[in-house]
Amino acid sequence: MTVENNKPEEQVEEAAAEQQAEDTLLNEEGGVELDSESDLTDGLESQLEALNDELARAKDQTLRAQAEMQNIKRRAEQDVEKAHKFALEKFVDALIPVVDSLEKGIESAEQAEGAHEALVEGMNLTLKQFLDALGRFSVEQEDPNGQPFNPNFHQAMSMVPNPDVETNTVIDVFQKGYKLNGRLIRPAMVVVSK
Repeated sequence: MTVENNKPEEQVEEAAAEQQAEDTLLNEEGGVELDSESDLTDGLESQLEALNDELARAKDQTLRAQAEMQNIKRRAEQDVEKAHKFALEKFVDALIPVVDSLEKGIESAEQAEGAHEALVEGMNLTLKQFLDALGRFSVEQEDPNGQPFNPNFHQAMSMVPNPDVETNTVIDVFQKGYKLNGRLIRPAMVVVSK
């Protein structure tokens, strides 16, 4: 573009003309008219602000998505843990009547006349083995006799006046209660003093 014979003033004029032509071309392509250098900086600043706002929104959405994924993962782990912990609930619920029958059989054999000591001893050993096996799987038997009545773990079948014990004390147990890993499987059926 520049010729070696050109004088410096001519070169400056040519460069200014070229710059003006480029600005005109940019204005026509972008559809933005720039009156001065301040308009250019104002336009760039507004674009920069818009981009910063968009970036902030994208960061916020990313953080929210990450937090949601962590919550989903934590909930899934808790669900799996509970499933493992309480998987035996129906099985234990089916075995509890067997324990009740053994206990009632022992009571009946102890009250019966005749020599039933060997039978009672065998049934007691069987009951002990059964309860030990349940205990290995975190099944606890609740015998609340003599304890204060707790409606969360006891089901009152009746209330009987008894001056020998405090009010709302369990004085008799029809059926013992059971818990699996601290969760109530069956409430104890009790008689409560009033």
